[in-house]
Amino acid sequence: MYNNYLSPQERIDMQIKELEKMRQNIPQAPQPITQNFSMMPQAPMRFANSIDDVKREMVIGDTPYFSKDMSIVWVKGVKGDVKTYELNEIVPKDNKDLQIEYLQAQIEELRNEMKKNERTNDIVEPITKSIEDEEPTSITTTTKSKKSTRNDK
Repeated sequence: MYNNYLSPQERIDMQIKELEKMRQNIPQAPQPITQNFSMMPQAPMRFANSIDDVKREMVIGDTPYFSKDMSIVWVKGVKGDVKTYELNEIVPKDNKDLQIEYLQAQIEELRNEMKKNERTNDIVEPITKSIEDEEPTSITTTTKSKKSTRNDK
């Protein structure tokens, strides 16, 4: 029993050593990340069915109103003026899509040139046919004799 008896100082020292071992085994936790911005808009999104609905609303500052399908945005100013914007989705295009668009543009350009040439041919053909159909009128040709003049010096 004598061996089991520890002085208070020895017990405290043993507990300190145990706590030191426990602290070494605990992984260091990184500092918590604080988020300083809000993902929510300051004012809730406002929806309207038409520009008339927007004009009826009273606003304190410039306020956007969205159509139900999110294709149109009306921004109403403090003075009551309403600006209308159309929203279009921008779809990223890969190389194949760009190549297809390029080839389609070339095809359209060639079609336009063919139509232009057809119009030109439609105009030129009747003119050439009418010229070919006409009988030649009497044409007199006169020949001038050329005298050679020489100046000897």
